[in-house]
Amino acid sequence: MKVILPENPPYSGKLGAFLAPLLPEGCGWLEKAEGLGHMSGEKLLFAVALDESGCGLEYYRMLSILRRGGGLLEGCVAGVVVTGQGEFYTKDVARDLVLAANLAGCAFIGRPLVEATGSLRNFRVQAEIHGTDEASAFRMAVEELLSRLLYRPPPPPVRKLAALHASSRSTSNTLALWEMVRRNLPEEVEVQELCLRNGTVADCNGCAYTTCLHFGEQGGCFYGGPMVDEVFPAVRSCDALVMLCANYNDALSANLTAFVNRLTALFRQSRFYDKRLYGLIVSGYSGGDLLARQLISSLNMNKSFYLPPNFCMLETANEKGSLVKLPGVAERGAAFARAIMA
Repeated sequence: MKVILPENPPYSGKLGAFLAPLLPEGCGWLEKAEGLGHMSGEKLLFAVALDESGCGLEYYRMLSILRRGGGLLEGCVAGVVVTGQGEFYTKDVARDLVLAANLAGCAFIGRPLVEATGSLRNFRVQAEIHGTDEASAFRMAVEELLSRLLYRPPPPPVRKLAALHASSRSTSNTLALWEMVRRNLPEEVEVQELCLRNGTVADCNGCAYTTCLHFGEQGGCFYGGPMVDEVFPAVRSCDALVMLCANYNDALSANLTAFVNRLTALFRQSRFYDKRLYGLIVSGYSGGDLLARQLISSLNMNKSFYLPPNFCMLETANEKGSLVKLPGVAERGAAFARAIMA
């Protein structure tokens, strides 16, 4: 195992001293961007200590290398710990890092992030649940993360796949891209495609925790409907979830956002550590990476889906039918299908 802890004194020193007793013997450390090289097959812990501005210069040097690194982290699996001096930027930095490392070939376990704001206020609920203080709750969260990173086996091979979208088939470049991927999947893979258009999924109404827990334990939700009758069973039974995301306003569509919110009821019942997450994102102009970060923060970091290496395919196509005319897109779609099976 290797810890990647960008130098940022004195904050990185404090985080390193906190982590050292929790790590297995013989763990390697990397503090300088110049040391980032090919680390094929490593278990990695990214540990980032931010200063009062929410920054760290050595971290940004590493981020720059990762964004240009191609297959720099091919075969690696990672988790993330981020600490801050204030109340902001810890999660923002984490999802930037996860996207860059993922596109460099690194997978991330479900719920890979433990973040600690300066006040540790974000650990109050966990501290109350465990009958301890915030600092102890933070330590327990890091220990649990390390245990899953080191000892939990990878998800099983993909045999059943659920694809969710909220697009119109007659005009959607996103669905055209999905068809390129789908027809390259082996026949033995069972594919269930679900359309969330036209108000079929009401957004989460923010039930009390006990109400959500009660219905979630029964595999349902107080508000019922297609989400409970069709979507929940598909997610429960699949090995991989593919989110088909059209980017119109630099954000997930309302129906896909409603899906993420309503999924909380099912999440109360079980975690999704053994389910892989993929994304097909088509932008009319730019900004597909913004949606990729949303998928990472909502479904990988929050809802615990496993993030395979290069989890998303990002394309730009504006006019109706223009996606299929992009140079090399058919080959990229076929390669993405092969990656799902690999």
